[in-house]
Amino acid sequence: MLSPPARRELLGLGAGVRFEAGSVLLSEGARDRHVLLLLTGFAKVTATVENGENSLLAVRVGGDTVGEMAAMDGAPRSATVTACGPMTARVLQRSALHELLMRRPEVSMALTGIVSDRLRWANRRRLDFRGYPAKVRLARLLVELATSYGRPVSGGVVVGCRMTQPEMAALTGAAETTIHKGLRELREEGLLETGYRSTTIRDLPRLRELADLAHELP
Repeated sequence: MLSPPARRELLGLGAGVRFEAGSVLLSEGARDRHVLLLLTGFAKVTATVENGENSLLAVRVGGDTVGEMAAMDGAPRSATVTACGPMTARVLQRSALHELLMRRPEVSMALTGIVSDRLRWANRRRLDFRGYPAKVRLARLLVELATSYGRPVSGGVVVGCRMTQPEMAALTGAAETTIHKGLRELREEGLLETGYRSTTIRDLPRLRELADLAHELP
């Protein structure tokens, strides 16, 4: 999204840091203000709901930023970000980021675009909950994960971020038993294969049709 000079300047800010699997990158409710620019790896964004349970909100990967909301508005962190495996990132302090945004309007526009995309994604999830049955919502989630984070392999696409069935249930607004049934049906239909914390899409075009996404570009 950035020109090479702006990208080099952004990557030159802050200090490099490494996280191991299970490490908490940012904590919900914390009042720190730095931003993390993820370089490699996967992280999950979770928040606590009213009944005290954790809900999975999103997945973030290398190239994404996390923590920008608190850096921009000064409010407490709205979610917890946890590493799903080894990760590397750069820690950008709020003052340094603000200076860069003033100096490089294209970085400011890119960050605004990221926030807009996330709002659009959240709105889409809410519409999915009302407009589609659980199996179709599951298919839509799998298509998005395969498109955004997938890795082509012989005979399909491996979804790059490992997700448990409870996490899939959280992202689709369905019961875990419903997700279990939906995955079984998708396997029986030859659309995907599942293994230990892994999912391989075997027929992405057919899955896109089931998800009512065939009309959209891959």
